Amino acid sequence: MALGRDQSAESSERDAAQLRALGYESHFDRTMSKWENFSLGFTYLSPVVGVYTIFASAFATGGPPMWWTYILVGLGQLLVCLVFGEIVSQFPISGGLYPWARRLVGKRWAWMAGWVYGWALCCTMAGVATGAAPFVAQAAGLSSTPLAATLIALALIAATTALNLSGTRLLVRVAMIGFICELIGALLVGGYLLLFARHQPLAILVDTSFVRPHGSYWPAFLASSLAAMFCYYGFEACGDVAEETPDASRMIPKAMRMTIYIGGAAACWVCLAFVLSIRDIPAAISGADPDPIATLLRFAMGDAGFRAVIGVVLISFVSCLLSLQAAASRLVYAYARDQMIVGSGFLSRFSPARHVPSNALLVMGAIPAAIALSGLWLQNAVATIISFAAIGIYIAFQMVVLGAAIARARGWRPAGPYTLGRAGWLVNVLALAYGIGAIVNILWPRSPGRPWYVDDAMIVTTAGVLALGALYMVLARPYERGAAPAGDAHLLNAEAGR
Repeated sequence: MALGRDQSAESSERDAAQLRALGYESHFDRTMSKWENFSLGFTYLSPVVGVYTIFASAFATGGPPMWWTYILVGLGQLLVCLVFGEIVSQFPISGGLYPWARRLVGKRWAWMAGWVYGWALCCTMAGVATGAAPFVAQAAGLSSTPLAATLIALALIAATTALNLSGTRLLVRVAMIGFICELIGALLVGGYLLLFARHQPLAILVDTSFVRPHGSYWPAFLASSLAAMFCYYGFEACGDVAEETPDASRMIPKAMRMTIYIGGAAACWVCLAFVLSIRDIPAAISGADPDPIATLLRFAMGDAGFRAVIGVVLISFVSCLLSLQAAASRLVYAYARDQMIVGSGFLSRFSPARHVPSNALLVMGAIPAAIALSGLWLQNAVATIISFAAIGIYIAFQMVVLGAAIARARGWRPAGPYTLGRAGWLVNVLALAYGIGAIVNILWPRSPGRPWYVDDAMIVTTAGVLALGALYMVLARPYERGAAPAGDAHLLNAEAGR
């Protein structure tokens, strides 16, 4: 026991010394194990939430072959994950994307990357809370009116804020419970459907006739991939809590990859079970069956089984929301610690008893709540804002991937325990190519018959967020405050060489 305590103390001192060398003193409670760190990323990625939320629209767009998008997008995001692993291994700093971009390129680049990422997280939280509302209403036997959905979403955000304020230990316990319930639920539901409720042959996975009997199928396939793109992020949250994880330089890259492997496999498994268990494919594609998942689950499992599945889905939604808010609060805290945001003194305050940035958590509860609340008056506008979540995440991700390429061109050689070695440049370029393609795919207008402000809503929203961020950055010059290191990744290699 004494030896174990000595080793733990030695490890803590190494972590603290590494962080001091990077220019920071940490006040977080560094007790999060690799599996707990992974569970945070898994529940943020939340394959059950991702598949259940968007399956109907993706299936209606691409038909049964849309299942392949989960594999292709997973491989693309794995490339991004590998790049992130190299970065966090050398820079295990809380806040994730913002401090990574800061060290790779510089303050302005980091400010914009964090700005986009922060708003994307807020939109994602509002979207997850709003998406959970119908399941809560269904479980409670309530009618899912706009008012009821909004009140439920606000209650969920308030509950997860209270849980996060309780401290890191409660956060990781709930995340672990969410991970176990979600993974077991995904395996059991998928297995049961494939064994006892399968209605379609495997050949249906390559049958494009349901969607495009004439002409090219590719536009429909690319459009249906948006569901998988919404599902495959969350692994970066493992790095958002880097200062709460012992031996972060080694543990977090592993946890990130596990998130992609296990979360992606669970999403593919559940999606496969749903596709092969749909009895009336034309009805699901035409919209005659607006909720094919509920239809097939009720038919296969009965009302009691359906309610049990809804219970697992609700746990998944809550744990996903909890993990999202934890990641967002660490981002805001990292900004405030570097004096890069208005109200830095307030937002950088730390709860010494619970070891969490309490004010940042409150703000990251209030903003998503405001977005969800405005849905009572601006339903169409809020739907557009929430849809910014995926594109915002992808843009922020690619700013980091491009930042890594820029740093490599300047002479940066990843120096953490985890590196890709000679394959680093190739993986970086492939990750960048995938990300740019994904961004174009997400932004591509697909409703030419509708007004431009509907068809181009995603482009307009994205341009608005980028323009407001750039305007604030130019006028307020937040990047001029603070003395934390920036743009020095390539210089660290030179110093090490000397």
